[in-house]
Order: sequence, then C-alpha cells, then structure tokens
Amino acid sequence: MGITMRSKTTRGLTASFAALAFASIPVSALAQDAPPVAERTEDSGLPLTENQSRTVLPYLALALKVDPDNKSISGKADYRILATGTVSKAEFDLDPRYAISAITVNGSAIGTNGWSNPEGLLSITLPTPLSEGETAEVSITYAGKPHVAVRAPWDGGFVWDKTPSGAHWVSTAVQMQGCDMFWPCMDHPSREVELLDSAITVPATLVAAGNGVLQSVVEDGEWVTYNWRAKTPNSYGVALNIGPYDLLESEYESRFGNTIPVKYWHLPESKEQAPVLMAEMPIYLDFFEELIGPYPFADEKVGVVETSHLGMEHQTINAYGNRYRPTAEGYDTLMQHEFAHEWFANQLSNAESADMWLHEGFGSYMQPLYLRWKDGELAYHAAMWESRKGLVNRFPVAPRERISSTKYLDSDAGWGRDIYAKGSWILHTLREHLGDDDFFKATTRLVYGRDDPKPGNFKPVVKSTDDFLAIVNDVTGKDYGWFFETYLRSAELPKLVEALDGAMLTLEWQAPGGMFPMPVEVLVNGETKVVTMTGGKGTLDLGSDNAHYITDPSGKILKNDPDVTRWQEYMRTRRGGGRR
Repeated sequence: MGITMRSKTTRGLTASFAALAFASIPVSALAQDAPPVAERTEDSGLPLTENQSRTVLPYLALALKVDPDNKSISGKADYRILATGTVSKAEFDLDPRYAISAITVNGSAIGTNGWSNPEGLLSITLPTPLSEGETAEVSITYAGKPHVAVRAPWDGGFVWDKTPSGAHWVSTAVQMQGCDMFWPCMDHPSREVELLDSAITVPATLVAAGNGVLQSVVEDGEWVTYNWRAKTPNSYGVALNIGPYDLLESEYESRFGNTIPVKYWHLPESKEQAPVLMAEMPIYLDFFEELIGPYPFADEKVGVVETSHLGMEHQTINAYGNRYRPTAEGYDTLMQHEFAHEWFANQLSNAESADMWLHEGFGSYMQPLYLRWKDGELAYHAAMWESRKGLVNRFPVAPRERISSTKYLDSDAGWGRDIYAKGSWILHTLREHLGDDDFFKATTRLVYGRDDPKPGNFKPVVKSTDDFLAIVNDVTGKDYGWFFETYLRSAELPKLVEALDGAMLTLEWQAPGGMFPMPVEVLVNGETKVVTMTGGKGTLDLGSDNAHYITDPSGKILKNDPDVTRWQEYMRTRRGGGRR
C-alpha cells in the first residue's frame, strides 16, 4: 500500500459535457414561501406506480444552478427512459413546491394539460405509449426554493450555512425523505439511474464537490459549472456540497491490484486537521477490502467533503461534519461509519425501508469489527457492550409489512435507533453462531451478489432481509428462518430461563418468534461446555450441587438482560426528572 498527498484548490477550464440554459426560467417561478413537505415527498421508498414498475432509467443529465444568496435552485433533468413493458406515462417523484416551466418528450413540448404534479407524483402523458424495449427522451425544467432542513441530516433538505470566514456553505442530506426533495427521480431503491451526468453551477468563488468523476470545470463570469459523472448512484446518495473548498488528494494501492484516487474537499480553516483525517482513509480501505471485498467505486474515487451537518453516506462523496473530534479508540468513528456505507447502502441498497437495517446494522457492526481488526478482542467486546445498553426492543428491526421511512424519527417505536445497535448485535450473534468463514462469505455474497468480487466484475445490488436469509441458508446448508424470525421480525428479545435442581441445570428459550434452538455455552469450573438446545430446551450436569457456572460467558448471544432493562428504566426516570 502506497500513499502520496498534495493539496490544491479546485480550478480548471475544459469543455462542458452539456450547454444548459437557465434563462428560460422566470424569476417569478421561484416559490417565495416555505410550505410544509408534501406527504408523498416526506416518505421515501413508496411503492412504485404501475408505469414506474415498467420503467428503468439508463441515463440522466441533471443540471442544477444553486443560488445561495436567494436560497433557490434552478434545474433541468434530461432523462432517457426504457420501457420493460407498456408505459403510457413517464412518472417521477418531485417536491410540488417547485414550479415546472417546461416539459418535453422526444423534443416536443408537453402542454400543461399533459402533465400534473399536485401531490409530488409528476405524471407526464406520453404522446405515444412505449412498448417493451422502447426508449423516450423526457426533459423537465423546474425551479424553486427547496425545503430547508431543520436538523440535518435527520431532517432532510438543504442546509444554507456560512463558513467561519463568512463564505456560503451549502449541502443536501435527504436519506429519509429521498431524492425528490431537489430533483425529479423515482424515489425507490430499485430505480437507480444507470449513468448520471450532473452539472452543478455555483458562484465562481465556490467549489461544487459531486458524485463520481469530475469531467470538467467551466467558468462563465460570476458563475462556474462543475460537471460530474457517476455510475448507478444510490438515489439518496446523490448530493450537493458547495463551499470555498481546498482539495487534498492521495492514491491508495489496493490489495486487488488497482489504484484508487482518494480526495477530500475541506474548508481552508481545516488545513491543519484535514491531513489527519486523510491519513485514516487508507486504513479504513484496507480493513473493508480485507473483510468484505473490493471498494465498489474504485474507478471513480473515494470522496469526502466537509459539511456543516454531521454526516451522510453520499456515494463517492461522503459528507463529514464531525469536527475532527479525537476518540479514545484512536479513529474518527463518524467517518468510518459513513465510509462503511459505500459497501452497505451504495453498493448494497435495501429493497424497502423495512430493510434499512442492512445499511445501518451492518454499517454499525463495522466499527466493533474494525476495533477487533485494529486492536483485538478487548476493544471489540468493549464496543459491543457499550452499544448493548441502548437497545429499545419495541418494534421489529425488519418488519414484514411495509413501513414509512418517517418511522426512523418515531422515538416511541425506537426503530430508528434499533436498526443501528440492535442490528449490529444481531450480526454479532449471527457471526458467533456461524463462525467467521460462513458469516463473511454470506456478507460478501449479499454485498456483491457473488462470492468472488474483483474490480470490474460486479455492479450495485438491491437486496432484502429475505434475500439475506436465503444467502445464509445457501452458504450454511441449513434453515435459519428461526433466527431471522426471532431477531428481525419480532421486537422482543429471546429470554433464557435457567432452573437448577441439584447438579442438573435446565435451560429453556422463550422466544417471540417461536422455536429457537440457539446452542448455549456454559462455563463450569473454568471449562466451557455447549448445551444443544433441541426444541429450545437443554440440560447440563454441572458435576456438583455447588458448582459455579456462567451461561453465555463470552456474550455471544443477544438476549433479554434484566439488569440492562432495570438500568435503562432508571436512566429514563433520571432524564424525566424523577427522584435520584
């Protein structure tokens, strides 16, 4: 592994991939007020309409002019759509706060009676329906004042901020609400654009760091356009990041034989701290490539950009706002977590909101695994125990029924918390039960869709919880439906009931998912024995009436813990103003 660094500002003049006209959008078209987010826009991942289900998106040229002074944007989306069946309407999701000034299909204008967008479902009647295999060019020109995030990145929208020196500092974060908050898209994980050309026009004093590979930079008086190209971006991973950035660059020599560019756009005020964060990136790369597989976007870049909000896993341009906080564990926990999402969110995307634990549970589990890889078992178990205290267990991690992405912020249900820490603990228990070989083989197949990923032989995949179960079953040759039913489809944790009759120890699982044959280790007088829990029950002769024993001595199994529950209740009482 080799790494070299150099710092420079981002500037240059080359030909633009497209000439885009914003003059046709009248100033009056820009919405001046801030209406609430439409119900459809608020919920990301709604079921596809019939026309959307028969439409895929081979190409999009997306042009966005961002005006920080007016906190407004002007946009033009030029799509090529491909029909997989009969398609009578081109349908996209777009926040209805935007004023649409023009729509064309194959170059011909569509009048206002040919399209509608009352609730955020932009429906365009095609002059001639498409049959399977046919394509159409659809262009949408729009403008407005985007929703301003109240608490980014948890509340989606735009962040209009200022740097310490007073320059404009703009970013987007739309994971829960989706791509339709600032560009017309099909806001569903299965409808990623295969090739995205994005032209981001900003004031000439600023830099627009984007997804994929920078194709050119074109200056035009007081404005400058950054032209980016990205392949199959996760739709909520498409982002705007605008500021007076300096660029720190390096190269990473991968264990797979390829060289990966690493780029960090940071504020000038961060020039002393930025190299410290940059030096951690090749270590993270080495860890992920060893445990999971090749960096998925090696032919584009590893990208990081400094933002005023905390962070988000935007594909090849991860947002970082952790302010370079040191940790006792010796690494930037926020950056490592967001970078994990290049594998678990961007390469592997969840099929539905109910499968979001595949992003956040795996992303969270990569931190204790990283500590195990870096520092050993003590650091791993310390991290796991700390996260165990935060489990809520009121709502299934992966419910069978569809849920709204807005469930993430429902504090009563606690789902938005449990998909992280509980998801991580579920994976810990699965790894301990399967062993490293089968666990990581199943994980690699989940992420890449194959067992032998190498640079260039895989594409991004969309998977569900049931897909992961099928992979685990295939890898192991056993049926792990009982495991997934208990831990992912049910909220309550399994309870291990212990009964002692002389020297005979009887163990029984009480699990919300029904039959739960999880074997249990028991430490007896310094010797670890395994109790086979056939039918969820098992016995062990301890050898004497007064033998000291410990069930699950290494903490391999996620289960009900009365001590943790009692402590959690005590802490809730303290926070609620109860007696100390």
